[in-house]
Amino acid sequence: MTVPIDRRLRERQAPDPRSPVMYQRWRRLLFLHWACSPGQIQATLPDGLSVDCLHGAAYVGIVPFAMEGVRPRGLPAVPGLSDFRELNLRTYVVDAHGRPGVWFYSLDAESPVAVWLAKRLFHLPYRLARLAETVHADGHIAYHAERVGTDVGLDYAYHPKGGYREAEPGSLDFFLVERYRLFAHDTRQNRLITGKIHHPPYAIQDAEVETYDPRLFQLDGFPTPSNDPGHVCYSPGVDVRIFRPKVVEHEGVGTS
Repeated sequence: MTVPIDRRLRERQAPDPRSPVMYQRWRRLLFLHWACSPGQIQATLPDGLSVDCLHGAAYVGIVPFAMEGVRPRGLPAVPGLSDFRELNLRTYVVDAHGRPGVWFYSLDAESPVAVWLAKRLFHLPYRLARLAETVHADGHIAYHAERVGTDVGLDYAYHPKGGYREAEPGSLDFFLVERYRLFAHDTRQNRLITGKIHHPPYAIQDAEVETYDPRLFQLDGFPTPSNDPGHVCYSPGVDVRIFRPKVVEHEGVGTS
């Protein structure tokens, strides 16, 4: 499905700024993306979602990053609970109302509390993992992930380079990075859920990647890519507001 750029830009508009249910900071994000067949991606999606494409290509991305200051509205961050690392595998989708967003195949996190809450409240496919991130003084980052219950260790080593830029609307950067909505499937009640997020536009940079491991694809049921990622970028991060998830209603109803 092709989404007009004005519809994509509308997603940047925050819901009532007084009503977020959670605050987070996303830090040191590496984006690694591979172009995939739209038909391959469509076969993995629940009813009500269509694969989102740019120039006929769908994309699946690996994103390692750190979460900081995670807290519900009205409560302070809690040392030992509010800061943790996360690794996700994701693609891009559109619902029947033409709203573009992110579909997660997995979100690996090292916080058992975060995993439990995200599954229960947001119906997201979180998995418990052992994650480690080392940030060196020269800007190099080493990131290691191992999902609990597997013997696959995933390593990523990278550093940002060059100046900052903001993704230009219509560009591949914009298509892959500037996403302000997520979708999830409530398997208990067999219904589609959507949640809005809001943050300033990403400041992104190019990235030099010394090491990456695409076997996260394999862990989530995809063939492991044999080629290098076709798109790579890095962001130092954004402050994020999370809004209450809602049921995706039938077309023509509940399109906020």
